[in-house]
Amino acid sequence: MNNRDIHDNGIEPSFSTSNVQTVTLGMGCFWSPEALFGHLPGVIRTSVGYAGGSSIAPTYREMGDHTETVQIDFDPEIITFETILDMFWNNHNPMNINDYKGRQYRSLLLYCDGNQQEVIQQVLGKRKELGKGEPETEIAPYTGFYLAEDRHQKYYLKRYPHAMERFSTLYASQDERILATLAARLNGLAKGYTNLAHIINEIQQWPTSSSNRNRMIELIKQIRW
Repeated sequence: MNNRDIHDNGIEPSFSTSNVQTVTLGMGCFWSPEALFGHLPGVIRTSVGYAGGSSIAPTYREMGDHTETVQIDFDPEIITFETILDMFWNNHNPMNINDYKGRQYRSLLLYCDGNQQEVIQQVLGKRKELGKGEPETEIAPYTGFYLAEDRHQKYYLKRYPHAMERFSTLYASQDERILATLAARLNGLAKGYTNLAHIINEIQQWPTSSSNRNRMIELIKQIRW
């Protein structure tokens, strides 16, 4: 299900790729959802892009019938798919974004397999029991994802030049800076969804060498926010 592993640069934690799941979500503008999910322990990678339509090679200026989405790779042993779905529906109002700017800002949920589809129906059933009704979300199988332009990736982190300068000393390539787990956490921090202490505590549990963990912790302590 996951095909977004970045090249091993000796720093990135060695999360088990066999257990990673992927889901693609549309919640309006994709900048904030990437930061929202990116700060969560168990989320391995995030990126923003265009999905849900049929147009070939969409761009921000020529999106066609696609939607702004965030794609999330996560470890279900650390964060469940149910938790992802609850955060999805609790953090946007599908009714308010439907039909705004065509299909660009749809409430959209693209699942990767039958197991995810089953969990979605279970979560919807629980929400109905709680009186939350049927969300106006388009739910469909995943068919593809077009990565958005670099300027849209980790948007909030990029608003802090010193953070990007320090982060780039560990992750040199563009792909690494987009898909690194640490990038997801720092983007969430830049938006205000988490704090430095929480990130440091999590890093100390990451599956990498103690020297790598220390390098990451010392680096992020030096960032001027």
